[in-house]
Amino acid sequence: MEYARYAAFVPAHHRPSPPIDPVSTWWSWRGRRVHIARAAVPDAPVRLLVVHGAGGYSGALWPIAAAVAREGIEVLSPDMPLYGDTVEPDPRSVRYPDWLDLLSDLVVAERAADPRPLVLFGASMGGMMAYEAAARTGEVAHVVATCLLDPAVPAARSAAARISAIGPVAPVLMRAVDSVLGRVRVPIRWLVDMNNMSHDAELTRLCAEDPKGGGVRVPVGFLASWLNHAHTAPESFTAAPVTLTHPGADRWTPPQLSIDFLRRIAGPTRLVMLDNCGHFPVEEPGLTQLAAALRDVRDDVIARTAAPTDRPASSAGPRPSPDRS
Repeated sequence: MEYARYAAFVPAHHRPSPPIDPVSTWWSWRGRRVHIARAAVPDAPVRLLVVHGAGGYSGALWPIAAAVAREGIEVLSPDMPLYGDTVEPDPRSVRYPDWLDLLSDLVVAERAADPRPLVLFGASMGGMMAYEAAARTGEVAHVVATCLLDPAVPAARSAAARISAIGPVAPVLMRAVDSVLGRVRVPIRWLVDMNNMSHDAELTRLCAEDPKGGGVRVPVGFLASWLNHAHTAPESFTAAPVTLTHPGADRWTPPQLSIDFLRRIAGPTRLVMLDNCGHFPVEEPGLTQLAAALRDVRDDVIARTAAPTDRPASSAGPRPSPDRS
């Protein structure tokens, strides 16, 4: 299993024994064959949808997802177009709004298929994606994010970019570049500062070189579309409670940027700092703090909602079906 390479960096007491292997499922979306890794827990009162960012995919985040599944939470994690095992017919055309559309449609499809409350957990760029999908759909019980990096903020753009000096002018610059070179694909590590993915040099190297994750080549237009995307204003966001679980020793995205965004959110929020964790949160005691925060979210969602038991799963729309091939 590919995720085993990442699991080796997770403290042993956070690895389920025996291991919880992901089950591959597939979902047809706008001509794409979207891969979704799952750990089914039929009697779980809450489900967690794990959202990766620009340097990951379901396999990279599965060690954390499996640790959550061990807590009695059903887990699913999609691969966004270009990443993981999702089949993308036109890689040069993929843009950030496609990711947001896919995630939002998946949330709606999953909620139609299964009445249990759905929590979104977004890592890195996936944090803002989870936030945005909650705002668009109104179908999310809680948003948990390791990062809330808003590209509308110049300091956030500088933090994300490989060359921080271009942050303030990046949207205008990338619009101009997009018009000429938007369909040209380059390694994502050329565009963003993946050298600070982790405190562990070996984990950073794995993330940067994984051909399904950080080694992916993305169209220049994808970054241009992210830099120029206007997310839902936090001052109007009341779609779901938001818990920010930010790595406390993140060398890539400074915690204060996400904290500033969190403080602007109109709805209920909570901040949990993950002590000693880098951008990819695998260190202790932060990883234990993340697990505890997710248990708290689970308990809060259970207390606030009651999943109906008389609605059959077969009433679903396009829910993916298991495929171990």
